[in-house]
Amino acid sequence: MHPRRSAQEVLLCDLCETVPLQSHCELCNINLCKACVGEHLSDLSKDHKVVPFLRRKATPNYPKCPDHADKHCEIYCEKCDIPVCSTCVTSGKHKGHEISDILEKLSAKTESLQKDLKELETRIYPRYEIMVSNVETEKAELERNYGKLTTDADEQGEVLHREITAIVNQRKSAITEMKTKHLDALNKNTYEITQKMAELKQIMSDLKSILKSNEVSLTSTYKSRNSEFRTLPPKVRVTLPSFSPQKINKDQLNEMFGSLPPLSINTEHGDTMKSAEAVSSPPVKPLLDEPRVTATIDTGYKQLHSVSCLSEDQVWTCGDNKTMKLFNLQSKLLTSIKTKSGNPPQDIAVTRDGDLVYTDYIDNTINLIKNKQIQTVITLQGWSPRSVCCTAGNDLLVIMVSDDWKQSKVVRYSGSTEKQSIQFDDQGRPLYSSGYYTLYSSGYIYKYLSENRNLDICVADRSARAVVVVNQSGKLRFRYTGHPSNTEQSFNPRGITTDSQSHILTADFNNYRIHILDQDGQFLRYIHCDLERPRGLCVDIRDNLFVAEHDTAKVKKIQYL
Repeated sequence: MHPRRSAQEVLLCDLCETVPLQSHCELCNINLCKACVGEHLSDLSKDHKVVPFLRRKATPNYPKCPDHADKHCEIYCEKCDIPVCSTCVTSGKHKGHEISDILEKLSAKTESLQKDLKELETRIYPRYEIMVSNVETEKAELERNYGKLTTDADEQGEVLHREITAIVNQRKSAITEMKTKHLDALNKNTYEITQKMAELKQIMSDLKSILKSNEVSLTSTYKSRNSEFRTLPPKVRVTLPSFSPQKINKDQLNEMFGSLPPLSINTEHGDTMKSAEAVSSPPVKPLLDEPRVTATIDTGYKQLHSVSCLSEDQVWTCGDNKTMKLFNLQSKLLTSIKTKSGNPPQDIAVTRDGDLVYTDYIDNTINLIKNKQIQTVITLQGWSPRSVCCTAGNDLLVIMVSDDWKQSKVVRYSGSTEKQSIQFDDQGRPLYSSGYYTLYSSGYIYKYLSENRNLDICVADRSARAVVVVNQSGKLRFRYTGHPSNTEQSFNPRGITTDSQSHILTADFNNYRIHILDQDGQFLRYIHCDLERPRGLCVDIRDNLFVAEHDTAKVKKIQYL
């Protein structure tokens, strides 16, 4: 903007810059006052088109031709891929080249720019924001972990101090005991000697009395005991102990204390995001007309609640007791682990590292099982965790219900750090129904969730009888309330999962089947396979569906793609 102009001032003529403008030349794209119009039209080299300013068109600002100063580039040379003027085309170096209308080219370029802008705004820039957020989270985790390392070092030092103090006290006690025994031996020896000495004193006194008395009888009856005392009593010899300290080997001490691995800082190559076209066109796996059961696993629970794939032939399960079980496809029990609290787990999920996560809705904790060791990673206040799933980014998504059963929300965690909370739509209305469901006891899960391949968050909201899908940012995309065909009872969604095709699969508990939807919520078809009250769902890396049947406590593996 001209330095003499502002939003509150009258717009001035571009030529004289002193008088308010009245007209506009659409060819030259300049504003003119009444006096300057005549001067401008005096240039007969151009076919000027002067109109009242308010009737001007939004004309493009054509660039000036670098080879012909009085011309604007209003034509596009396809061969050279640049704008050119009419003189360049008729007599210049672009003569004979294929040309096109620059406005058509501009329109195509504008459309391309709009697509680029949309991709930058909706896909690329948000990923950078997530990366920054993740780095900040990692920094917080780094502070916490390094603090823990320092604490661990202090605790190890205290342990070694206690051990050394115990050893020192043990040695001092042994020294005191040895000293006491030596003193006792010397005291006993002293007592025996003094007893002999007393006896000798008595003999010497008796002899002196005999010699003074001149009594013949005493002298004649005297018996000498000198030979008895010529052998001196035994003398106790004490050998003092010596302390032989070992030379401290610093290397051994360091090894005993514990070690740290070498510092490792790895820079991973940044992921290359696929274009929007590539994302929307994954390799196609068509749906089978007749899905089929390929394996059945008998879990032994009275009621089976959840199933989560560890691999193509191993699944974790949980049901109506405190034990989580790992089975193979032949129903062989491979591992069983009991919850830390002794409460039945509410839901389970397998992380990208192959560890097991479970929620405990009674003590409000989310727990991680690694190498059969249970670690409580999150303890909630005022909220109860229900369903859980692990995302492609190795976060945890958790459905939770408030303690008063009036609110529900989805929370994203990175480790134990909360990154996102999803509860309301753009109008401030709850996305999910309240936690309370009058027909069943409070121990049941009322909502189930899964992350789709396009990063949508899909929730099967049983109380609302709907599947609620929001995008990665938590903005509502759609609600699916069931398909009208062949429905004997109301839609009753339980478990939910997604596959490599971005299909959404949800278990219709009371209608004994699975609904398959596309990523936009359009119904595709049902899976029946003689299912009995399907509840928990999961999909393995080859898109095999595992269905947990609530009443039979069996897991069915189904091929449907």
